[in-house]
Amino acid sequence: MIDIQLLRKNPDLFKQKTKEKNMTVDIDAFLKLDAERLEALQTVERLREQKNGIADKMKSSASAGKPDQKLIDEGKIIKVELADREAILAKYEIDWSELLNKIPNPASDDAPVGGEEDSVEVSVYGDKNSGVKDHLDYANERGWVDFDRGAKVAGAKFYFLKGDLALLELAVVQFAIDLVTSKGFAYMTVPHMVNTRTASGAGFAPRSDKEGNEYFIEGEELTMIGTAEAPLTGYHADEVIDEADLPLRYVGYSPCYRKEAGTYGKYSRGLFRVHQFNKLEMYIFCSPEDSVAMHQEILSVEELIWQTIGIPYHVINIATGDLGAPAAKKYDIEYWSPVDQAYRELTSCSNCTDFQTRNLNIRLRRKDGTTEVLHSLNGTAVSMARTLIAIIEHFQQENGKLKVPDVLQKYMGGKTEI
Repeated sequence: MIDIQLLRKNPDLFKQKTKEKNMTVDIDAFLKLDAERLEALQTVERLREQKNGIADKMKSSASAGKPDQKLIDEGKIIKVELADREAILAKYEIDWSELLNKIPNPASDDAPVGGEEDSVEVSVYGDKNSGVKDHLDYANERGWVDFDRGAKVAGAKFYFLKGDLALLELAVVQFAIDLVTSKGFAYMTVPHMVNTRTASGAGFAPRSDKEGNEYFIEGEELTMIGTAEAPLTGYHADEVIDEADLPLRYVGYSPCYRKEAGTYGKYSRGLFRVHQFNKLEMYIFCSPEDSVAMHQEILSVEELIWQTIGIPYHVINIATGDLGAPAAKKYDIEYWSPVDQAYRELTSCSNCTDFQTRNLNIRLRRKDGTTEVLHSLNGTAVSMARTLIAIIEHFQQENGKLKVPDVLQKYMGGKTEI
């Protein structure tokens, strides 16, 4: 949720920033609704004061043994009017909240303006290579993945990982947990479902959005998580955190469930875009003045992971039109695919500033006792199965076997190749 006071003071800023994100929200219509809601709220508060005032007078007259019929009649009239006005206000509140939640977090001024093609390369690591087998062909030849039986059991784009590839996934995850926790992130497992407030508070599609990526539980106000970001965002909902305790660094491991709706035309071969995968997600709560530095910290940890494994990549500063609603700024790490001779998305990290925390009422208490909304950031440490794709494409050997990256060998029982 954006800062409503800032919107009221500078609506033109939000009109421009919303346009830059390629989103359509009628800011003027919202401000009109906002004014009508405030007027309705003031009316309800005035009637409540009158009702309470009459109640006090009636108590006084009753104690004197003389019920005042005029006060009784006046109280009945106000009671009816108040009920009517409260119903009107309730309708305003629903419409107001629905429209407010459509207004995206303004993009940072240093985010490139434009669409996906306008994202800017920030840095490059490693050399580009070529001449290797496609990951799906390579894995199928070794019996490491089974999409046919996955489809039989659950549907298209579900799969079984088997044998050494399944063990390699565990090795990657354990390596990443060890590295990330050594950087001060506290490891936790998370619920695989979140309630509606948490999902929408984190900025994910509401149940009414039929084009969203989320799976919903029928008959329950629960959503299957598409990332551990959602439950980690809600971890401190309705809490006030002392400034001295910040930043708080967490890393959560979970399966992720995504419909992958709206991805027609995007690269999706094999394991690259599936409905279920495992992911290790970093998350930071911090004071507003520290969030830019925390964003760089998360990015540096992500880069260290791929450098340590030995995967070439580049970092791009994502353009405004590709940021989504919650993020003010986002970096993507894309690995070099020797099969496709192109960079493919691997991980990302986002600074959501106060958008998610304002939604879920997460505040910090300054040393002087004042409170304000804090900032939140998230970043993927490793996303399986894309990590497996990158390893398969970059560690094939002439003997046909896959070299186990040096840093992963101790997690594979000392195996150097599989």
